[in-house]
Amino acid sequence: MPKTEIILTHNIVGLGGESDQVKVAAGYARNYLFPQRLAIPLTMASKRQIEALKKRRAEREAHEFNAMSELAKGVQKLICLIKVKTGDDGRMFGTVTSGMIADELKHQFDISLDKKKIHLERSIKAVGDYEVELRLHPEVKGALKVRVESLTPITVPAAEAPAETKSPADRRPRTEKRGHGRPHEKHAGEHAAEPPKAHATDEKKTAKHQGEKPHKARPHKTAKAEKKADQGE
Repeated sequence: MPKTEIILTHNIVGLGGESDQVKVAAGYARNYLFPQRLAIPLTMASKRQIEALKKRRAEREAHEFNAMSELAKGVQKLICLIKVKTGDDGRMFGTVTSGMIADELKHQFDISLDKKKIHLERSIKAVGDYEVELRLHPEVKGALKVRVESLTPITVPAAEAPAETKSPADRRPRTEKRGHGRPHEKHAGEHAAEPPKAHATDEKKTAKHQGEKPHKARPHKTAKAEKKADQGE
């Protein structure tokens, strides 16, 4: 495809600025650039306009620099809110794009910004707060706070009430299963029911003594009786 040399009269992203001499496809220049007065053919007569175009370009760039510097100062105080759809678990459907941010800037703050100037280092795939870099000008950068919130309210389970602590008086012993007592209680019962061996022996002796006939006690001789006995002898 044949190309032709032209002089740009306006700034065209990706092609050049005012007074730049570039080569483009002849059809592109003839069908678009020339009718839109974005460029003029490179001729001896058109070269005389280069100085005027350079002056106009310098004025434009100075104005853009000042405007973007003010914008960078202004947006750093803003929080761009973006509402997204999420599931019940809070996971977001899709991602937040630079185009969505540009649309919300226009809707919320009436700021017109090309989405190409909004730089996302990584895709935004979850709700939360983010800081997005803005490349407003070759010499000006800014930062915009973006808050992504869910359109679906996330239900938080209610916290369980703490268990009521019982006082020692309210505490009851565990109920044992029928037929099964505590080992130490069982042994204690056995010991209580079984009389000591020593006591059993004493009872037998007592019963034996009670069965025998009592011995007649011999009366003690009095002094008078002893005296009579001596006289008899």
